[in-house]
Amino acid sequence: MAETTPPRLAGAQDEVAELLSDLIRIDTTNTGDTSTSAGERTAAEWVACKLADVGIESEIHESERGRASLVARIPGADRSSPALLVHGHLDVVPADPSEWSVHPFSGEERDGYIWGRGAVDMKDMDAMVLALVRDWARTGVQPPRDIVLAFLADEEAGGKLGARWMVDEHPDLFEGCTEAISEVGGFSITVRDDLRLYLVQTAEKGLAWMRLTAQGKPGHGSFVHDDNAVTRLCQAVARLGSARLPTVLTPPMRQFLAEVEDAYGIEIDPDEPEEALARLGSISRMIGAALRNTANPTMVDAGYKANVIPGTASATVDGRFLYGQHEEFERQLAGLIGEGIQREWLVHDSAVETTFDGPLVDQMVAALKAEDDGARPVPFTMSGGTDAKSFQTLGMRCFGFSPLRLPPDLDFASLFHGIDERVPVESLRFGVRVLDRFLRNA
Repeated sequence: MAETTPPRLAGAQDEVAELLSDLIRIDTTNTGDTSTSAGERTAAEWVACKLADVGIESEIHESERGRASLVARIPGADRSSPALLVHGHLDVVPADPSEWSVHPFSGEERDGYIWGRGAVDMKDMDAMVLALVRDWARTGVQPPRDIVLAFLADEEAGGKLGARWMVDEHPDLFEGCTEAISEVGGFSITVRDDLRLYLVQTAEKGLAWMRLTAQGKPGHGSFVHDDNAVTRLCQAVARLGSARLPTVLTPPMRQFLAEVEDAYGIEIDPDEPEEALARLGSISRMIGAALRNTANPTMVDAGYKANVIPGTASATVDGRFLYGQHEEFERQLAGLIGEGIQREWLVHDSAVETTFDGPLVDQMVAALKAEDDGARPVPFTMSGGTDAKSFQTLGMRCFGFSPLRLPPDLDFASLFHGIDERVPVESLRFGVRVLDRFLRNA
């Protein structure tokens, strides 16, 4: 049986859902354009007030007007020990209310869930951390070492105006931080009633968003035309979109697959691991994308009139590459895009990878097992990216550890940037308990 919850955490567990609902109601949509983004300053000020309520001081810094990030430091018992960074982002991707069962910025509690944009990406972690440190301040708990809290802007657009700007302009705020935790890790996959894999993120793919541009000879749409920019671009886009790049098993994915083999009692073909990963349900899409480099066309722009062949056509491509695969990915792109296409980086950032070992990992494992005796923590590589890309430049080991024990039938992967994004209230309460055990011993 899991250990009894410390009574003093009752307050944190009781308020975490309310904190999340309130934070979701602050529309922090990040369009990628400051003029049309919203709410990050309001959210940062709201966090500052919640911290100030219990005597925790914080600083807010803006990279551009309204693009606000907040940092606070909780002193540890041993000020000479390296500090731990706990970071989360306040911005969210856009949401169309007409597609949702509830308004995406309502923060509604329904059927045991908190609904709304950001419920899993990643205002849930923000709320769990806030609930916990507020409880600590009220009850006099001091962590063993300094904990730096960062609530950041602009992660959903690559972090240039959030984490990256803070690292470049205010590195002193992260003085002494050697390790960091944040989103997309520590969540459960149910194997059977007495066994759940908890995926701790130890790696994430590099970010390579690019614009492809084709030039051609403009002309009348009724003429035979052999120098069409749209045709040239579409051929390149089709090659990219239909390509299945080779499988590459990085060290964290080898470890993960070995754990899956053991947990499910199966053998996994290292050349065709996707078939076995299908056993993991919907999350297999996220895991499968971390088995290779990827390049997915996402936007196309060309022309201005039905009967005019344009001289220029462009497309946006979301590229992601594995740790150690940057040069190979460049070669793969060049071969697929072909001649006559200009490539421009929109966002280009490094892949992140660390090992699944050391005292910090030991405490993650212990905290999860203390709250769930069926827990088996395992490392994995995330197909997307986080603000860890910025913080690793300061020499930190970065992990995804936002602990949630999830219902077996919840399609968790589809909730990231998805319609009807929601998180179970009981999962939030579980996360508060795990984070408390972890941070009191990390």
